[in-house]
Amino acid sequence: MIRRTNGPFAPHDQSARSLSRRRFLQSSAGAAGLLASGASLLPATAQAADSMSFLTWCDHVDPRLIGGYEKMSGIKVNAKTYEGTGSALALKDQSTPGDWDLFCLDYQDTPMVANQGYLAELDDSRVPWDNIFPEIRDQPHAYTNGKLYGIPDKFGYYGIAYNKDKVDPADAKTAEIMWNPKYKGRIAVYDYYFPIIQLVGISQGITPANINVDNLISKIREPLLQLKANTQVVGDIVTVLNALHGGSIDMIIGGAEWSVALDMVENKSLDYSVFDEGALLWNESLGIFVDSKNYEACWKFIDWTMSPEGQRYLATSECFWACPVRKDTPLTEEEASILRWDQQVSILKNAHPSTIGAPELDTAMLDLWQEFLAS
Repeated sequence: MIRRTNGPFAPHDQSARSLSRRRFLQSSAGAAGLLASGASLLPATAQAADSMSFLTWCDHVDPRLIGGYEKMSGIKVNAKTYEGTGSALALKDQSTPGDWDLFCLDYQDTPMVANQGYLAELDDSRVPWDNIFPEIRDQPHAYTNGKLYGIPDKFGYYGIAYNKDKVDPADAKTAEIMWNPKYKGRIAVYDYYFPIIQLVGISQGITPANINVDNLISKIREPLLQLKANTQVVGDIVTVLNALHGGSIDMIIGGAEWSVALDMVENKSLDYSVFDEGALLWNESLGIFVDSKNYEACWKFIDWTMSPEGQRYLATSECFWACPVRKDTPLTEEEASILRWDQQVSILKNAHPSTIGAPELDTAMLDLWQEFLAS
């Protein structure tokens, strides 16, 4: 059972538009809207040759990305956003085989989803690996039993998002800011156990791949609970972003480019950083459902998304910004500055992929997170 939420964040209610006139966040309550023009709520049972269906994160429904593909290919995209890998697979299970074609999911979830028989094997030779950052290309979950099932197309980090008028940027470079008494009561924590526990682990010299039940309790538990004592707000992304924009807190632990880069275009007081102790990496991938009737149409969409132009549109989506995986993506000067494009080579060398532990470890992490929330 996949219990983890999706990627850097899940789509949320459209009331969150108050955060930025440029940001649109989708409903998490179940009636996820379809953002491709003219798309129906659910795909037709029998997919026509001139259309395909897409279960995806909100960034892939940017009209420049989907519109560019539709114009180029003549294939209509019926795209539905979803909230987490588990909810997407539940929707898939409730549908007729062949209803869904393309799937955007957390790259780290790809092996689990592939092993459950949902994904088709992909043609490795069709992926522009030479143009992709090697740290993205060579992650341990890139292949499942030696086969390719997901192609990474966007990445970013968990770290800190903050108001630089209230927080010293030098302080924001180190994980010690989580316990700095100077910011007591001015901190929000993103309510997602996986990255927060891993960030605390990195601060203690324990990489995500080396977290186990023993060191979770002996070395991570106490600093995690100390972080809670310094925290004013724990909440979903809408809650913590509203707190940051409203001024009731000055930083979000667990935030980074995905949470504020889009808004930095208009709000010059916002900034973000990863920690010198190590960056925590997330990224998303594209896969094709094994029962898709439109395998080649899906590949055309993947080819378009992985092109330099498609990468730029995905990176600077109206939903959220993050880094494209192609090193040659033609970002504008402003986009490159906000996304720290000239720093990615050095950041990635000190980055640790977010990893999925065995069920016993996952249960222990959830139990610890409940203790954190209750403390």
